[in-house]
Amino acid sequence: MAGQLAPVAQVAGDAQLLELWLHGRSSHTQRAYRTDSAEFLAFVAKPLRRVTVADVQAWMDTLARLAPASRARKVSSVKSLFAFGHRLGYLPFDVGRVVRRPKLKDTLAERILSESDVHKLLVTAAQPAVRRRTPAQERRARRNAVLLRLLYAGGLRVDEIARLAWRDLVARADAGQVTAYGKGGKTRVVLLPAAVWRELVFIRDGAPAEAPVFPSRTRGGFLTPTQVRRLVYAAAVAAGLDERPSPHWLRHAHATHALERGAPIHLVQATLGHASVATTGRYLHARPTDSSARYLPL
Repeated sequence: MAGQLAPVAQVAGDAQLLELWLHGRSSHTQRAYRTDSAEFLAFVAKPLRRVTVADVQAWMDTLARLAPASRARKVSSVKSLFAFGHRLGYLPFDVGRVVRRPKLKDTLAERILSESDVHKLLVTAAQPAVRRRTPAQERRARRNAVLLRLLYAGGLRVDEIARLAWRDLVARADAGQVTAYGKGGKTRVVLLPAAVWRELVFIRDGAPAEAPVFPSRTRGGFLTPTQVRRLVYAAAVAAGLDERPSPHWLRHAHATHALERGAPIHLVQATLGHASVATTGRYLHARPTDSSARYLPL
């Protein structure tokens, strides 16, 4: 039709598509997606527009040696890339759409600490060491203990607690709240128990609003997620736990223990920042409070 503008091409080539696809994602997701896409492109050795379903299936066959979770993540990464390219009109066909992501066994129940194990972890972390410590070491140990309590009480993700600054904490009556900047750039506010709030106030020691709550000598003064994971692992060893939990296990424990103690599922969903109540409902299935098996004449 005369006078009608021609559509503007959104992508100039594969390299630009990759950058557009990664834009705005978290640094962790970007690293994983870059690695997965680079491995895929090295295998197919052709432009994305020429990749076929058979190419993708042949690449998937090479992933058999990997753990199921790693295999599923890599396939999800490639499927996401092709879907994005197709939506922009750069790829004529979404070859990833007809490829199935490997199904994973739900191991959530294996990653939920009992209330007694969480209590043991937190109490051990708060106990003073037998050996003599310097004032600096004592402050660091107390901060680490508060970090563990906040992970559990707030149901925070490792990235959220690692980059927490004092400006993200606000007093509320005799307690307070924490603002978490979470997955997908979403923000949520979590009310904290008064006991946890008092511990946070105690360790602040006059720190300015822009200062990290849990300081480090790396990454501009903030802890890295790896440092938080090491801290949780070390605390589990000190507490004598059979499991070696990651920080996310305390988030799982928060959800499970809250539901078991009668917290409404929608409240737990809001506190943890789940996009869907179905995600929160997984904790009910992982730790059911009743079963028809208990009614059988055994």
